[in-house]
Amino acid sequence: MKKLLVIIFVCISLSLNASSILIPMDNSQSDHLKAYGISYWVLQNDIEVDWLLNYRGGSFMFKYYQNFENELIIRGVSYQVISDAEANQILTEISSPSSNMDAMKLEKVPKIAVYSPKSKQPWDDAVTLVLTYAEIPYDVIFDDELMYDELPKYDWLHLHHEDFTGQYGRFYRSFQHYPWYQQQQQEYEASARKHGFSKVSHLKLNIVKKIQAYVASGGFLFAMCSATDTYDIALAAEGVDICEPMFDGDRMDPQAQSKLDFTRTFAFENFKLELNPYIYEFSDIDTAPTQRGLTEQNDYFSLFEFSAKWDPIPTMLTQNHEHIIKGFMGQTTSFKNKLVKPDVVIMGETKSIDEAKYIHGVFGKGFWTFYGGHDPEDYQHFVSEEPTDLNLHPNSPGYRLILNNILFPAAKKKKQKT
Repeated sequence: MKKLLVIIFVCISLSLNASSILIPMDNSQSDHLKAYGISYWVLQNDIEVDWLLNYRGGSFMFKYYQNFENELIIRGVSYQVISDAEANQILTEISSPSSNMDAMKLEKVPKIAVYSPKSKQPWDDAVTLVLTYAEIPYDVIFDDELMYDELPKYDWLHLHHEDFTGQYGRFYRSFQHYPWYQQQQQEYEASARKHGFSKVSHLKLNIVKKIQAYVASGGFLFAMCSATDTYDIALAAEGVDICEPMFDGDRMDPQAQSKLDFTRTFAFENFKLELNPYIYEFSDIDTAPTQRGLTEQNDYFSLFEFSAKWDPIPTMLTQNHEHIIKGFMGQTTSFKNKLVKPDVVIMGETKSIDEAKYIHGVFGKGFWTFYGGHDPEDYQHFVSEEPTDLNLHPNSPGYRLILNNILFPAAKKKKQKT
């Protein structure tokens, strides 16, 4: 009997001493961006993470270990050590049918790839900036890796600032005489020849279709800026020449517009191509800056609030401590709502000008997300401008949206108790 009491006492003591770490993601958090990196690092240590959707800004919770606490201190991330009883109380609160909250179990470490040229580009990329700042590892891959069918090794693909139409970003008018532009054109043409294509546009179409197959088989695609609309334009223009001579050596098809097939695209339909190669737009999907009627002082977009229990995917992708977010420009700043397909989920928009900023959809077994603009903390980023220093923006709500997408492939819907 005495031995049994000792065993019970030991079990009770262990239970009382058991604890968890809560990383709050509301406005009390000192570094929202590095908090994602910590969660990724915990997964790398084979410990599951609970992503508490809509609880204090989308907080993270996991089992306590001393080395986890040490890492939180080193990286400057705010946290709380709570008892398992307190953790269970949080989970009980979240599971209540009356609450718009849910707990997602993060179980797998997503393997991340960034599609980007290996040579230096005259612009930065928001995703690689924030991955580096958050200390989340990634591989840079480009046309060779995709042509050699290495993409399926990755769970998540980001499309860097890219033009998939083969028009070199429509930079011809302003930068045709710059060394970086000429070098890029030479590299792209050499790559096309290497893989058996007579034109860069043909190679890029092949790349686009490989990415499409990757998503269809269960991959996760995230794109920003011109990699969003040019991706869909390339799909719609399959078999149609939409490039003028300065891009591919011959005239574009004069009937190109009428030959577009919008059934092939992910996000957009009924758009019109910009036929003048000297204009810095690909189509009317994006609203030209002069047409938007907004300035840096009044340019904001709003995040939609989704049902955490019934719409967990868009809920994950919109976790934030702010719901009104500063707008930011890019070669593709945002998307006209009227050209977004009806089955696409709009997660963020500037309603006053009927403009979508942040959209999501399903294709086959996989998912894609498009985010308009170039850099969430640089309103109008110019070619050759210095990259943003994220040490100055550790609580950026615009950058948080990118990192939501990073953890999305790690999530598995938590089974509800009966």
